[in-house]
Amino acid sequence: MPTRSGGPDWTALASRVGDRLASVEWPLERCLAEPGGKDCAAFFASARNPYFLGDNPALTQTMGWVDAWVSQPSNRVLEAASAADIAAAINFARDQGIRLVVKGGGHSYAGGSNAADSLLIWTRRMNAIEVHDAFTPDGSDVEPTPAVSVGAGAIWGEVYKQVCAGAGRYVQGGGCLTVGVAGLIQSGGFGSLSKAFGTAASSLVEAEVVTADGVIRIVNAVRDPELFFALKGGGGGTFGVVTRVTLRTHDMPATIGAVFADISARSDEAYRALIARMLQFYADDLYNPHWGEQIGFRPDNVLRISMLCQGLSQQQVETLWGPFWAWLRDRPDDFAFSDPTAIVLEARQFWDPDFLRTLPGIVLTDDQPGANQDRIYWAGNRGESGQFLHAFASAWVPSTSLEPALQGSLAAGLFEASRHWSITLHTNKGLAGSPDDVRERVRTQTATNPVVTDSFALAICGAEGPPAYPGVRGFEPDVGLARRQAERVRSAMNALKAHVPAEGSYVSESDYFEADWEQAFWGENYARLQKVKVTYDPDNLFRIHHGVAPKS
Repeated sequence: MPTRSGGPDWTALASRVGDRLASVEWPLERCLAEPGGKDCAAFFASARNPYFLGDNPALTQTMGWVDAWVSQPSNRVLEAASAADIAAAINFARDQGIRLVVKGGGHSYAGGSNAADSLLIWTRRMNAIEVHDAFTPDGSDVEPTPAVSVGAGAIWGEVYKQVCAGAGRYVQGGGCLTVGVAGLIQSGGFGSLSKAFGTAASSLVEAEVVTADGVIRIVNAVRDPELFFALKGGGGGTFGVVTRVTLRTHDMPATIGAVFADISARSDEAYRALIARMLQFYADDLYNPHWGEQIGFRPDNVLRISMLCQGLSQQQVETLWGPFWAWLRDRPDDFAFSDPTAIVLEARQFWDPDFLRTLPGIVLTDDQPGANQDRIYWAGNRGESGQFLHAFASAWVPSTSLEPALQGSLAAGLFEASRHWSITLHTNKGLAGSPDDVRERVRTQTATNPVVTDSFALAICGAEGPPAYPGVRGFEPDVGLARRQAERVRSAMNALKAHVPAEGSYVSESDYFEADWEQAFWGENYARLQKVKVTYDPDNLFRIHHGVAPKS
């Protein structure tokens, strides 16, 4: 919708929300004016800190994607304090014909949390967390369940600290500690332990949301059930502005463990054998609710293991992996690797900032002056902060590929893919191997593409550069390199798909240029989501790249 001539009357909105409405100060403006200045160099150094980016409404966690989008500031920002604030902003934007953007954590790879000349609804300060011993959704007569209510602007690190480390309950959220709560749920929401507990969306029992008509709604399985369904995986910033979510909590596992190793094969033939042995070991011993996270395959013939587990003892983990390490040690002419790391913690410690800071190399801390030392993030996520994407793609890998007769095809596909670019199996993002009730909730009660419940992993292949911005001399993205790497990523995914019927894609981790995105993200659920969109947002006030839209 075009803005009316003469521009919006911002004073009208300010009269409703006060000084919570502000102009947006864009740090990169100084860089564009003085690219060689000290302030500019300091900015790009700070962009490796996700809290620095998250604390500024003008910035996004990913700074752009070559040939796709680049981060741009809004005209005004509403630092929302309540659903009423957001309703006022929605009514104003609708009546004035202004583009709306919604941001909590700002982690959208596709650029959904920014747009030029827009009104930004920033929910970051709406981060209250309340743990319930027994919660019953409004208007429902179901049995009360332990739950937690979370403001839409909270990030998962804050939630885990209070719910997991503090209250001793497990809540299913994202793996990255600085991802926003509401956005993750609306996209589906996978975490390290999803093989055991499902998606964040499948744990949602109620939400408060402001729709395009400015109405504040409490939605659940009995109140606006179709809108509730759409919020569980139908895409963030698409059906309204979520202001609060209530999630079912689970009994805390006794332990959380991790296994890390880099294994180098000395020849292509040895690497093929290593991939095959890894897949056999996974299928026989790790394909269950205890295990999740990543197995990576690199062009330099290195296999990288970064796996997490729940509910196992140190002895059980070491016994389980013993035969795999022995197989490698028996072949010193083929493989080289240092002693693997296997660690098992009391589960609460896994989300306790005080404890995690005692482990070398595991977490980093917000280094802004005066920052709370509980503001931690996984050291492995540092490279994602401020990244400028070159390419990204994903596909669900079917569980049938783990059958003995088909493992060879999967191994061949991974080897051929790794000749082009690194490719990783995220085993926690495929729910085959999960308990039946976990899979059933995701399949029948969320909008996520149902193929996820018959897939054992999400294959991800991507390339990125350091923090950069077009036009800033010395800090511009390398467009030529990006395009070459994008071609290699496409070749890697095509090589995998030539051997394995991998299909679909995860909406939050997908190709910006995905052609068949409606089917890839939502499959048979897309038609149902379109009907919800027509009912609650017929004029498409809430629009994002590759978001559900009313029928034209």
